[in-house]
Amino acid sequence: MARKTRFIAASIAGIILAAAIAGAQTKPMAASQTGYAPVDGLRMYYEIHGTGQPLVLLHGGLGATEMFDPIMPALAKDRQVIALDLQAHGRTADIDQPMSYEAMADDVAGLIRYLKLERADVMGYSVGGEVALRTAIQHPEVVRQLVIVSATFRRDGWYPEIVAGMSQMGPASAEQMKQTPMYQLYSQIAPRPADWNVLNTTLGEMFRKDYDWSSEVKAIHLPTLLVFGDADAVRTAHAVELFELLGGGKRDGGWDGSGISTARLAILPGVTHYTIFSSPALVSTVVAFLDAPMTKTK
Repeated sequence: MARKTRFIAASIAGIILAAAIAGAQTKPMAASQTGYAPVDGLRMYYEIHGTGQPLVLLHGGLGATEMFDPIMPALAKDRQVIALDLQAHGRTADIDQPMSYEAMADDVAGLIRYLKLERADVMGYSVGGEVALRTAIQHPEVVRQLVIVSATFRRDGWYPEIVAGMSQMGPASAEQMKQTPMYQLYSQIAPRPADWNVLNTTLGEMFRKDYDWSSEVKAIHLPTLLVFGDADAVRTAHAVELFELLGGGKRDGGWDGSGISTARLAILPGVTHYTIFSSPALVSTVVAFLDAPMTKTK
């Protein structure tokens, strides 16, 4: 029983952040360009789909660009989508540097500059959402609009059992998760498949550190869309708190919309943390936000 309990707790850590990325039945959309960008000591893998206003996509922990295969065609229909693999994930090899949300945000900004994009919309899911949030905090000059999907600004934004599961990530959980789609994909695309244990250990170390970005979130002045499921791993109250920190939910919007803030909040019905990143409802919500006339910043 104890062994089973440990396995379940460890599995939660991986599944909550990567869900069945290799299990999607969608045929991948061919990229128009792929490459490796030299940023902050990394050779960061990226791929580009479509043309138009740039949108940078950030996957969840243990994931890779393939996580967005089910929704890529819709997102890239009228824009240039740039999907990347974060440090130690997918095709981007790890480097001798502790993993942190702050460092990965620097990497994202470095890629935007490497591609010579003046500003890009940035969308992240789960760990990628937290990296996207840090990118807006640390490098607002390269972000045009921000989309945060199922992510937190404070560690206790996750339900307690999720925090407990993520905190147990390490060599033991890595071995157990070799039976999952996350490892199967990693073993096929990673430059050093043996680093699976390193990735799990490094993520576990990051997850065990406390964080609270409340004061910094208040300083964000970008049009921002927050999207969560009504059965998410992120507490609904936390999602609302993030919305309020960004200036939303302060007053009635008014007949003329003059009371609407630059922040938007969407709670998708019947959607979990494990299904939201491939949900058609996510696509329609995000596309409507990105295609709408930009709201004036605060």
